[in-house]
Amino acid sequence: MARVRNKCRARAEALRWSGGASDVEKNTESNTKHSTEKWTRIGSRLRAELGEDVYTSWFGRVELEDFDGGVLRLSVPTRFLSKWIKNHYYDKLLDCSHSEFDGLEEISFRVRTPHDKVDLAARNAPAKPTMASNAFGETDVVPFRHTAPLGETATGYDGIQGSPLDQRCTFDSFQTGTSNQLAHAAALEVADGATGPILRYNPLYIHGNVGLGKTHLLHAVSWAVREKNPDARVLYLTAELFMSGFVKALRARDAVAFKEKLRQIDILLIDDLEFLQGPTIQQEFCHMLNAHIDGNKQVVVAADRAPLQLDKLDARMRSRLAGGLIVEVGALDYDLRLKILRRRAEAARRQDPGFVVPEAVLGFLATRVTDSGRELDGCINSLRAASALTKQPVTMESAEKIVRDLTRGAEPRRVKIDEIQKIVSKHFGVSRSDILSSRRTRSIVRPRQIAMYLSKHLTSRSLPEIGRRFGDRDHTTVLHAIRKIGELMQDDTTLKDDVELLKRLLIS
Repeated sequence: MARVRNKCRARAEALRWSGGASDVEKNTESNTKHSTEKWTRIGSRLRAELGEDVYTSWFGRVELEDFDGGVLRLSVPTRFLSKWIKNHYYDKLLDCSHSEFDGLEEISFRVRTPHDKVDLAARNAPAKPTMASNAFGETDVVPFRHTAPLGETATGYDGIQGSPLDQRCTFDSFQTGTSNQLAHAAALEVADGATGPILRYNPLYIHGNVGLGKTHLLHAVSWAVREKNPDARVLYLTAELFMSGFVKALRARDAVAFKEKLRQIDILLIDDLEFLQGPTIQQEFCHMLNAHIDGNKQVVVAADRAPLQLDKLDARMRSRLAGGLIVEVGALDYDLRLKILRRRAEAARRQDPGFVVPEAVLGFLATRVTDSGRELDGCINSLRAASALTKQPVTMESAEKIVRDLTRGAEPRRVKIDEIQKIVSKHFGVSRSDILSSRRTRSIVRPRQIAMYLSKHLTSRSLPEIGRRFGDRDHTTVLHAIRKIGELMQDDTTLKDDVELLKRLLIS
């Protein structure tokens, strides 16, 4: 908008002596206001067609400069953002703008500097959402239907091709819990200082089982560094792609040039290191690793095991990797799984307002699907697809079917009394020690009786043994509890639903 203001002043100055200065100023201010209103309408249309997440991520900091001679001029804060919009959303932006600006022929982008003056009209305009380094997480994974490109294939530098980056995998979208908090904090620290004079954690080595977020963190570091410093040479590679590129360079007798180009990278991120094979390739990778670390260039590595456990890797490489910061991404606990499911369900609902997942279903899935975050995404995808195709709401039965599909072929689940006590106490909001105590208040007696009922029907334990596991109670007490719950379930539908839900959580 700065250009609009400058043009307004120039035209007003030129006509000041003609006596029409005030009218000209009013007209130009009016045109500026109309242009701003048009841009606001364009933003509303983009938000409706692309979704709030995508709009906030890529258009939240785009500003209107002016429209003149068939050219709509916009400004963006970084070259990276300008390039991304041109490559992925130019046609969509042009189509939305045609309806507002007559005679529009093209859209141009200018990278604004921090010293640009802020136009008064822009200050008074309605506030727009900011990007907040957000491309997936206040933009989550959008299950079932993706309205934005899933990733950008990094063409790399000087002909070195990088692996694709998923635009949804940012720090904002990464759900943290006790199992991954340290890895998340370390990755944030590395991204913040990756191109600085002092690298605190180099190399950063992240390890853990599949589906727990290692790749997400590597992508998040890449996006954060690019956003902070668009000129930084960031290269994300899987071990497989590194091997492929090196083999091609050997065949083309261009290995020296290939290695030299890699060493020019400012921050190198290597994923799935456990797949790096071959003594020659490992030796060259070790040389490259040493060159980067000695040259004060950041390296981030992810693998499924700690460095010293990767027996097939060269001993020198394992030793060098072990000299950095090693953090583990642990298994997702219940609270973290539930948080992820809620976030995914909310993201899906923003795309499809009719898609609603009951809290009981989310709790059931969080209890039963425990292996990886990808399986949690798959659950929401499957529920949304089933709901859309059958035109039916999400129910516990549909969730059970998904869980059966995920666990098909697995060994039958063996339920333990300790697990029954834990889940029942969590469900009713009492402590396990209360259930095992001699307290006789109704809020504790009823959960205790339900736990005994489930212990009888879901385990092979005898009544005396169940009594011992519930605070050394007599077997007649257990039998009374079983009969009592059975009788109440015939008339109390709420109690019956609670018991059925607990059964599903325990055996599905």
